[in-house]
Amino acid sequence: MKKICVVTATRAEYGVLKNVIKEIQNDQELELSLIVTGTHLSEEFGMTVNEIKEDGFPISERVDILLGSDLPQGISKTMGIAFISFADLLARERPDMLLVLGDRYELIPICGCAMNAKIPIAHISGGETTEGAIDECVRHCVTKMSYLHFPGCEEYRRRIIQLGESPDRVFNFGDTGVENIKKAELLTKKDLEHSLNFKLDRPYASVTFHPVTLGMESVEAQCAQLFQAILQFPDMKFVFTKANSDAGGRKINKLIDEFVEMNKDNCIAYASLGIKRYLSLVKYSEFVLGNSSSGVIEAPCFHKPTVNVGDRQKGRLKAASVIDCTTETARIVEAMKKARSTEFKKLAKNAKNPYGEGDTAINIVRVIKEFLYTKKINLRKKFYDLEN
Repeated sequence: MKKICVVTATRAEYGVLKNVIKEIQNDQELELSLIVTGTHLSEEFGMTVNEIKEDGFPISERVDILLGSDLPQGISKTMGIAFISFADLLARERPDMLLVLGDRYELIPICGCAMNAKIPIAHISGGETTEGAIDECVRHCVTKMSYLHFPGCEEYRRRIIQLGESPDRVFNFGDTGVENIKKAELLTKKDLEHSLNFKLDRPYASVTFHPVTLGMESVEAQCAQLFQAILQFPDMKFVFTKANSDAGGRKINKLIDEFVEMNKDNCIAYASLGIKRYLSLVKYSEFVLGNSSSGVIEAPCFHKPTVNVGDRQKGRLKAASVIDCTTETARIVEAMKKARSTEFKKLAKNAKNPYGEGDTAINIVRVIKEFLYTKKINLRKKFYDLEN
């Protein structure tokens, strides 16, 4: 039996990994080793390890790496703790493959330890570009450390090959986030209201705003302009999910709490909603607001407009239902009005999501098994040059 070590560090990444984890767990020829780390283990960020437990997945180890600072030096120290912790963990676990997803900074030390231990890495969601975030650098670093690649669309597959990865190790089965929606059993609006303890009796927007780690504007300035735009829509309600642990995330969450406190009648905030509640929230919303990748990848599955604020998602492939705008209040208001218009809602209803049609997880696991059982894995990767 081959052992696959799956690492999850955040609520967002676990949400899109969930079906892949389930496929591995249910496969009689594979052993799942699930490692939980990062913000999953933090009360401040919603202690989302509990969601993993509720889903019935056995947790092999919990690795606490997160420091109480999101300043650049604090994040660098968190990465240092991860290097030390995962060097020992991978020596104990000795998996046949490490499976990771995305572009979080924790992946640099985690994958670095696997690379040093000569453990092949399978990476989901490579090849994307996000010019406004340090994630851009992390993602491409992880691509070069990885052996198998599972990008979310054909354009991203071509980009991974452009980085020198052999086409016979790069597979486009669509995005796992899209598949999650296809398979999800979501809440009714009434059950969602009960779960949130918040009446959704007016049109509302789901709001998520993360730090723009390569942004020129301060966190305070960005949030102030977003909040000013929200105040222009007194006929609406706004449900915030708080920011991640990137540099500036804690500051954003403090500002959100202060704003919500002053606008209790029509605003509420949650550290984490979990995948079912979050997707249910998007399903019944009028539009999605902020700079989260969920507005680009998941929201179009519900045919909901997305107001994508700032540069954090700049470079990502987007459906026609996504409206890009700058962080200026006037531009955000303009985009929000457009998202609410009958004409644009009709466009969003017919927009095609470029991230696939589902059946992603079963195909990812099938390919991993093929390489582990029938194909020779040679970690001495030859750089694949594009033809002139």
